[in-house]
Amino acid sequence: MKISLTVNGRKIQEDIQESMLLIDFLRSHGYTSVKRGCETSNCGLCTVLMDDHPILSCSMLAARADGHSIVTLEGAGKEAEAFAEFMAKEGAEQCGFCSPGLIMNVIAMKKELKNPTKEEIKQYLSGNLCRCSGYMSQMRAIEKYLQEESV
Repeated sequence: MKISLTVNGRKIQEDIQESMLLIDFLRSHGYTSVKRGCETSNCGLCTVLMDDHPILSCSMLAARADGHSIVTLEGAGKEAEAFAEFMAKEGAEQCGFCSPGLIMNVIAMKKELKNPTKEEIKQYLSGNLCRCSGYMSQMRAIEKYLQEESV
């Protein structure tokens, strides 16, 4: 089946297998920030933005993205860089494997929630798993990023 979508501002048209997942489509086009972690839609590593809303690309057929706009970490540019600096300052990167999905969700949360509480942040990011941190440094980075960005 033929699909047409925009990824990071670039229009892509391609014939795909009907069963192809969006994560596989994106990775086949070189968007390697989109990672496969749990195979069960529970870890958040594969998060991308579809029409500015976070989705799990490992549980969505590429065909469902037909006609939509997708943003991966590679296309998040300055927003991603700004938040990544806060993560680095707080020692929140650890191994970095979960960072792309977390960053995409933080970018979406910033657009969606105004001045979120700590509990709202935790709830919004509850689908992002990190296997090597206790989330404290990530939470500090998120809070400082949101606070600085709202000033």
